[in-house]
Amino acid sequence: MPWLVGFERSKVNWQPTIDESKCVSCGMCMNCGKKVFCWENNHPIVAHSNDCVVGCSTCANLCLGNAISFPKIEEVRNLYQENDIWVKVKNQLLNDNIIK
Repeated sequence: MPWLVGFERSKVNWQPTIDESKCVSCGMCMNCGKKVFCWENNHPIVAHSNDCVVGCSTCANLCLGNAISFPKIEEVRNLYQENDIWVKVKNQLLNDNIIK
């Protein structure tokens, strides 16, 4: 599924941050399907931030200690608008016959 259509993921400010003072080491974040987190010394760390799906915040939503946060989504939305990413994504979806 195209999310960025050629735009460099490393240029998108979207990654989780863990507030260690709030983290209760529940391990919920380790369920991330993109394996953004690693477990070290009995707590999670953000190990692969560029693998985080832009816009996803499931780990923060389910974090028992409310220890995970993300940048403001408006920044990403502005980036999408400024770089015509929405148009490019829709065109790619049309070309791939995912939408009609």
